[in-house]
Amino acid sequence: MEINGRRIGAGAPAYIIAEMSGNHAGDLARALEMVHVAKEAGADCVKIQTYTPDTMTIDCHNQYFNIEEGTWKGENLYALYQKAYTPWDWQDKLRDEAAKVGIDFLSTAFDNTSVDFLETLGVEFYKIASFELTDIPLLEYVASKNKPIIMSTGMGSLEEITEAVEAIFATGNRQLALMKCSSAYPAKREEMNLSTIPDMKKRFGVPVGLSDHSMGAFSAATAVAMGANIIEKHFCISRAIKNPDSAFSMEPQEFREMVEQVREVEKAFGEVFYGVSEQEESNVCFRRSLFVVQDVEAGECLTPENIRSIRPSYGLKPKHYKEVLGKRAAHALKRGTPLSFEDIAD
Repeated sequence: MEINGRRIGAGAPAYIIAEMSGNHAGDLARALEMVHVAKEAGADCVKIQTYTPDTMTIDCHNQYFNIEEGTWKGENLYALYQKAYTPWDWQDKLRDEAAKVGIDFLSTAFDNTSVDFLETLGVEFYKIASFELTDIPLLEYVASKNKPIIMSTGMGSLEEITEAVEAIFATGNRQLALMKCSSAYPAKREEMNLSTIPDMKKRFGVPVGLSDHSMGAFSAATAVAMGANIIEKHFCISRAIKNPDSAFSMEPQEFREMVEQVREVEKAFGEVFYGVSEQEESNVCFRRSLFVVQDVEAGECLTPENIRSIRPSYGLKPKHYKEVLGKRAAHALKRGTPLSFEDIAD
């Protein structure tokens, strides 16, 4: 898959998305500042979300619409989305700011009206949230725009993910990446199940990443080591600025450190290589080889007592040990002499 001319997949650096979500806390100036912060922290892309409380749910306060547990316990859905949403009249400004600082701009679409709006902004690609994975009509509508799609799969069964992928592919759009995700906020490491990443790549034949809601950088760096092609992480200016997402979001220095860890993991990938690396060359001499460990007279038999495999490596390779035992010395050999074939009479 390609995003703005950048290849996403095996052999390419992980594409790192900084998710702003509601961390602007209703302040446009802060949202614009966060675009710069994301760029400075090493992100490839800054992401927002395009919805309103009314496109997400209805203003209702019966038991179905009140949250009873988790990070947002006690909240009403409509009121929560009022606090967290990014006003649509900000979004062209955020897009332009991203272009100015040289970072990709992405948004999650939650319904057809948000897709239509994002099309007017000229977005290059789309994000689908885990909770919309089963909204097949929405997936088909997004896919019909024939732009790359990054789709999170939190809570999705294999059957549900397969159905979602097939619905997108059926439109003729195969520009898809999937994101392993634990849709808990914050997510526990023991429930991340990162081993799913290589399995998803094998099953679906598309790039796979991690939408990471766990605390710290450990899961992101580990996911890249396991083959993740994309990392998405919530970030904020400061967790002291309280909003619905701040508790599980990274501050700028933490995000920067995560990016550095991911890039260090990628450096360690290297390539398939056997032999001596440039850095190892000076240490080759510390391998073992055959040495004379007792003075040997000319014509004397070579034995385990006077020939041993020891460090360093200036003598014959140890694989010749059995071959030289019982042979006679061509000339006198002093203790500490590396053994060579020229030292053997027969």
